[in-house]
This record gives sequence, C-alpha cells and structure tokens, in this order.
Amino acid sequence: MNRTRWLVFSISVFVFSTIALGISLWLFIYWYIKVRSGLQSLMIRFNISQTDVASVHTWVVITVLSILVGLILIGLFLIFYYNLKAFQLFRMQKNFIDNFTHELKTPVTSLRLFLETFLRHDLKREEQVKYLNAMIEDVNRLSSTIGSILNLAEIQGKTYAGHFEVRDIVSFTSRFIEKNRHVFKNAVIRMDNRTSDPCCFCRINDNLFEMLLMNLLTNAVKYNTSRTPRVDILFEQQNNKYIVRFIDNGIGIPRSERKKIFKKFYQAGDAQTRSAKGNGLGLYLVAGIVKVHRGTIQVEAAPGDSGTDFTVTLPAAETPAAGEEEGRT
Repeated sequence: MNRTRWLVFSISVFVFSTIALGISLWLFIYWYIKVRSGLQSLMIRFNISQTDVASVHTWVVITVLSILVGLILIGLFLIFYYNLKAFQLFRMQKNFIDNFTHELKTPVTSLRLFLETFLRHDLKREEQVKYLNAMIEDVNRLSSTIGSILNLAEIQGKTYAGHFEVRDIVSFTSRFIEKNRHVFKNAVIRMDNRTSDPCCFCRINDNLFEMLLMNLLTNAVKYNTSRTPRVDILFEQQNNKYIVRFIDNGIGIPRSERKKIFKKFYQAGDAQTRSAKGNGLGLYLVAGIVKVHRGTIQVEAAPGDSGTDFTVTLPAAETPAAGEEEGRT
C-alpha cells in the first residue's frame, strides 16, 4: 500500500470510527430520553404491559449498541495496527538512512586520511603500494554500496520490468566464474551438475543473476578464514525445479541468525570483532533477486565442521529451440 492510500485509509477508518462512536452516543441519549418516554405514553394509551415492551426494547438497545461498539473496537484496532506499521516503517527508514550514511562516510573518511598522508609525507614505494591497495579497497566498498542502493528500488518493486530469457544456468555460471576469475583468484570454485541433463534451463534476467552469483560467491570468499577458500556449486533437480547449492568452507552462520541475514542492513556476528567489512545489503539483494525469479532461498550449515550451504531453488523452464539460447554473460 503506497503512502497516499495508507493515509486515506487511516483517515477514513478514524473518521468512520468517530462517526460510529457519535451515533452510538446519540442513540443512547435518544432512546433513553425521548423514545422511552414515547413508549411509556403508548403503553398507557393502549393499556399494554410495561414489562413485555421493556424487555423487547432492552434487547434492541443491547443489540444495536453491541454492533456499534464492535465497529468502534474494530476501527480502533485498525488504527492501532496501521500506526504500528507506520512506526515500523519510520524506524526502518531511520535505520536505512543511518546505515547508508555510515557506509558512505567510512570509506570517504579513510580515503581522505590516506590522501592527506600522501600529501604530507614522502612515502617509500612499499608504503605507497600498501596505502594505494587500501584506497582501492575503500573505493570498491564505496562503489558496491552505491550500486546496491541503486538496485534496491528496482528489486523491491512488485513488478520488475527487467527482461527475462531462458538460459542454461550451468553454462551461465561457468562463464561468469571465468569472466570474474580475477575477483576469486585465491579461491577454489568447483561446479558439479548432478541432474540427469547437461543443461538446466531457467528463465532468468542476466544482470540480476550475475548480481546473485557475485554476492553469494563474494561472501563465501570474504567471510572465510581458511588458507584456501573453497566454494562448491551443485546443480540438482527436483520435479519441475532446479536447485543450486553454494557450499563454502567459511566461518559459517549461527543458527539463530540464519533467518535474519536476509534483512536489510543486517550483518551476522559481533560488529566489534567482525573482520570482514560489508554493507548488509548483499544477501538482502540476493533474496530480492530470487523472489523476482519466483524462487526461494534457504541457508543451512555446510556438511562438516564449518561453512555455509545456500540453496537457491528456481522454477525450470522449457527447453528452448536450437539456437534460441544464446548463453551470453
């Protein structure tokens, strides 16, 4: 519900609740001051027993007042519910701004310190390389944050207008890894197609699926203390769905935090002891991308002593005609 509809709905509920409350009070006063005197006059005129009429009158009043009180309570509940939702939205907006500001200021501050160091001191070549690598890392972090923010609005939309095509996600993933080998140069990434077919066709958006792969593989390598980070990508089939599992040998995710990691700006672990830097948007984007592709995502502990097993399930697409699937990345 957009802001205007929410505002109109809340005001309408409040107005109708107030009207119902006013009507109930008016009826109460009317019945007990005017109608009651009229009934008494009629009973006297037609010589009717006051006991019979009073009992009927009482039930009518009780029924009508109960309905009105029920409407008032429902209205008040709806007002409370939507006020609560409004408060949650306000808090999310505040957290979003605070986190976004922090993620922008931190690398900018770091870059400024490095540049001031270059300006004030004559540095040796080794120190220059060290600081330049740190600056490149800050620039990459800044670029990643801005890119994630720019993609958020598009992913969050109920109707994503991107172009989807049938792709073999096995060959697509293989080409993506080869193209970005320099990003994962210190990691071992293995693929295993366990389906009965050499190709797994799904209807995907190329850019979004690349973003999904980049985030999951980057996290697997970043949050990894092993001497050789390893990621196994398994392709499996279940009925009319394909399952892609990303199993790494990283530090793992505690069970209590597995449902929270897909929330916006959430980062697992203690902020004071966390070694790897992130913006808390990567897995949120991944979950959004999977949703746009009408799929699901789960996270479990990887088999063994450590690591994480991300499972992405996507609906299978019909096998395209020969030459239709270009398989570009």
